Amino acid sequence: MRTNGKSGGLGAAAVGVAALGLGETIAAAGGGSLIDTIGRGLIDTAPVPVVEATVALSGRHDKEITRLGVGAGAIAATAALGALPPRLRAPAAAAFGAGSAALALRKPTRSASTVAGASAAGAVLAAGLRKRPGGLLGALAWSAVGAGLLAAARTLHRDHDRLRDSAIRNVGPLGGIGLVPDDGLDEPGLSPLITTAGRFYVADVNLRPPRIDPDRWRLAVTGMVAHPLRLSLAELAADAVEFDAVMVCVHNRAGQGRAGNARWLGVPLAHLLKHAIPEPAATRLVTRAVDGYTISLPVEPLRTGELPGYLVIGMNGAPLPPEHGFPARVFAPGLYGQYTGAKWLSELELTDDSHTDYWVRRGWPTDLLWVEPHARIDTTAPGRTIAGTLTVAGVAWAPPHGVAEVELSVDDGPWRPVDLGTELAPAAWRRWRTTLELPPGAHTLRARATSRSGQVQESATRAPFPAGPTGIHTVTVQV
Repeated sequence: MRTNGKSGGLGAAAVGVAALGLGETIAAAGGGSLIDTIGRGLIDTAPVPVVEATVALSGRHDKEITRLGVGAGAIAATAALGALPPRLRAPAAAAFGAGSAALALRKPTRSASTVAGASAAGAVLAAGLRKRPGGLLGALAWSAVGAGLLAAARTLHRDHDRLRDSAIRNVGPLGGIGLVPDDGLDEPGLSPLITTAGRFYVADVNLRPPRIDPDRWRLAVTGMVAHPLRLSLAELAADAVEFDAVMVCVHNRAGQGRAGNARWLGVPLAHLLKHAIPEPAATRLVTRAVDGYTISLPVEPLRTGELPGYLVIGMNGAPLPPEHGFPARVFAPGLYGQYTGAKWLSELELTDDSHTDYWVRRGWPTDLLWVEPHARIDTTAPGRTIAGTLTVAGVAWAPPHGVAEVELSVDDGPWRPVDLGTELAPAAWRRWRTTLELPPGAHTLRARATSRSGQVQESATRAPFPAGPTGIHTVTVQV
């Protein structure tokens, strides 16, 4: 039966839904994901301006939006394949399957089930596009099959995640949240002193956390060392200490929420280096994730303590959640999250300056990027005790030295200090609050922080790439 262009495109798109559903289900059965594999390939190869624009537009929902984009793009590409001459459709579909399989063979996403899923998706595309579904009913039937398969794949992913989460719970508590002091600054909408794991921002290049068996996992310390190490989670926990610190994403523009304050449990990297004994020529500590992602840190400041660094295994009294790097990650308070170390750690390698990190290959600078002092306005509310007043409160950070002062400016007026809450640690954030008496009308409020090292928050606005964001958080209130 001959079909017109519109119905033919609809039929080809329906074939695409079915192929994607089958490929994702086969991949999910073995713990992989065809959609995530394609998405990771796009993330790893997209130009920096595209990555920056995606982060800026999608905010904290970048992973979900990337998945939706991959799915929609794959279906749209299938519709385009359907517009090709019949003799070219099958080869083009086969090329799509081969390309997806090649992505699945890359080290960051390597998975036999994903290769099988990509191959199956390519075969379904080739067969389906030879004779596209005729009419609306045919297209709906193929689409329904694809939607059912995608739902089945989602169930498989959830089952795998439940097994992973159960294994993590069996690890038991790691550290204790302990006593968090009452700073007397609680206000509706004000961030807590400690950010729960569920509300802590997530930023990485993986669309789904890798699944790691804690019983089999070991951290390897290798490379240019006198004593290579291989340590279990229990062995690391025996030498771990708790510390409070804020972690800030390099994409956190003024006033945004890509920052969180937690009580971490980790082994000082200086302690591990002392036991491994780096060779004199070892200048870089490469932190390597199970998928091959790497970030490196300079060895000497880690050894001396000038750069505080930890191998983190716990967060707020529990093992690291999967999205935050279970079973281990590296964290250097004061550095932006992108520069502090890898999640899902498998290896610490001591090497020389010849190593090139993931983000350096993408165009980011080799020099470490330090977190800028920043004050954020979390809430503005009418005063509860005195009519005509406004309570303004927020958080500020300046790791690793600490916040010395937070100031507020009203309608571009002079900077005036506000009340600071308890400091958990110099590397942690501090809460602040003040009460204003303002006349009726619209008013502009600006907040800035100063660190104990004397660094004043930069007022000029700068984009995150390539040196980290700057700018003053500004809000307008109506009295």
